[in-house]
Amino acid sequence: MGLHVWRSWLSLSVLSVLLFPCAIAQKSDESAVKEFHDRIDNYISAKKKQDIAEKPTDSPGKLAQEKQQIAEKTKEARPEAQQGDIFTPVVTAYFKQQIEGILRGPNGAKVRASLRHAEPLPNVQLQVNAKYPSNLPLQSTPPTLLMNLPPLPKELQYRIVGSTLVLYDMSSGLVVDFIPGAVPAA
Repeated sequence: MGLHVWRSWLSLSVLSVLLFPCAIAQKSDESAVKEFHDRIDNYISAKKKQDIAEKPTDSPGKLAQEKQQIAEKTKEARPEAQQGDIFTPVVTAYFKQQIEGILRGPNGAKVRASLRHAEPLPNVQLQVNAKYPSNLPLQSTPPTLLMNLPPLPKELQYRIVGSTLVLYDMSSGLVVDFIPGAVPAA
């Protein structure tokens, strides 16, 4: 083997060793996002099977009653729901990696400042398939964070409660799932 061929082979070998972990990480990320979307689709499908339909109304009383009915039917659709049904270990690892990357990145200080300026929250115990605590504000999630998380269907939103990432169902007011410690301390 000539010296030129040997150097080319060696360069390709080194390059493949350096790029191979990136390819594996990308495949792993794609798999986690697909699993997340599949679980979200299953959640939405289960709700639709319960024939949960919102009827247009302007009455606050009727809106509250409708939201309560939607919550009850959603709970019926997932009677055994528990933390980790949507945010599985693989999906949780992906989300924590994304959030940590954003907080370490060039906009990390702005995201942390945005989270610090939100209303302080009391010590809260969240439960899957339970109403989002009425005494808590619905903290908005910083846009920089949202842009780096998988998109959600219109019925769902990400919320931050302390260091916990919450998947919130707007139509029912229920906590769909959550990741404790998703937002690492500064």
